Amino acid sequence: MLMCKRWLVCSLKGQYRSLSFSASRRSVMTAWVIDKYGKNEVLRFTKNAALPIIHYPNEVIVKVHAASVNPLDISMRGGYGAATMAMKRDPLNINQSGSEFPLVLGRDVSGEIMECGLDVNYFKPGDQVWAAIPPWKQGSLAEFVALSANEVSHKPKSLRHVEAASIPYVAATAWSVIVNTGGLNKDNSSKKRVLILGGSGGVGTLAIQMVKAWGAHVTVTCSQNAERLVRDLGADDVVDYTAGPVEKQLQTLQKFDLILDNIGGETEKWALDLLKPWNGAKYVTLVTPFLHNTDRLGLADGMMQSGVTIGCKVLKHLRKGVHYRWGFFAPSGPTLDEISEMVDAGKVQQPEYRNRIIQCKVALHSLHCIN
Repeated sequence: MLMCKRWLVCSLKGQYRSLSFSASRRSVMTAWVIDKYGKNEVLRFTKNAALPIIHYPNEVIVKVHAASVNPLDISMRGGYGAATMAMKRDPLNINQSGSEFPLVLGRDVSGEIMECGLDVNYFKPGDQVWAAIPPWKQGSLAEFVALSANEVSHKPKSLRHVEAASIPYVAATAWSVIVNTGGLNKDNSSKKRVLILGGSGGVGTLAIQMVKAWGAHVTVTCSQNAERLVRDLGADDVVDYTAGPVEKQLQTLQKFDLILDNIGGETEKWALDLLKPWNGAKYVTLVTPFLHNTDRLGLADGMMQSGVTIGCKVLKHLRKGVHYRWGFFAPSGPTLDEISEMVDAGKVQQPEYRNRIIQCKVALHSLHCIN
């Protein structure tokens, strides 16, 4: 379906830029889009989506070989985070409301570099890459996607595209929470005690493998059905939340240096008591009210409300000698470089149960789920 292209490498101020061209340049592509926020019925397949182009010299065009759907995509389809995403897309508020439509969802992509901007030296056309796409950008449920080069990484050699596409978003999120916010890394994690609340999901399964590879002791909460999964991934202790109050079971264990909370709700009322006091221990939750606040109150008031909320909680728990933090997804090519090395070294694997992968065969008017 794609037109044959030739690649021309030309010298420009001592640098090399890869340019693509064809007899008649395409301007449209096939994609799944939404034209308004809502439920499944707002999804629309089209053959006339605008083909992405390079606007900045550090951008690349990626041909999508495989993509995946995350819970965030489902929430965004319904308008979750719309106020914050609008600000990121249009910080000066120049465009009219609804200018993001038609919107392409999809945060994960595995594919091939097709074209590079003038300042891109780390990639070249034909490179096999993967990326976690920022939620304010057009997504991967299409034939092509435009990304900043610093959001892209070379795909693990040991994975096919359809396997690789299930990892970037959850891996980048886990890395952001553990490394950027939690303060752990491969050099300081040995013998640290880490608790992952809700460890059988996408972020949890990646987090288990990361900190275990770095030498940490990992405790996980999950259902009995997921115990074998998390133990196979490296969990040392597993607490079954269906066997009774999970907080009472955890209180019988040694205290922790880091807690990653994928559950939220009532957990933070007791979870911070499980941290080692006055030892730099941190509780990081991925369940925050930030986007709900901006959706409900507007950007300014929502950010103010969020600032007051987290400020009060930080001070409250700091008096007890522990640190309270919110964690967020952070797109990063260098992060995915690290994850790619861990995958190829066998330190991070793709759990067999994962069925979020979607191979983008949009030319066939459908998205084929790979189980």
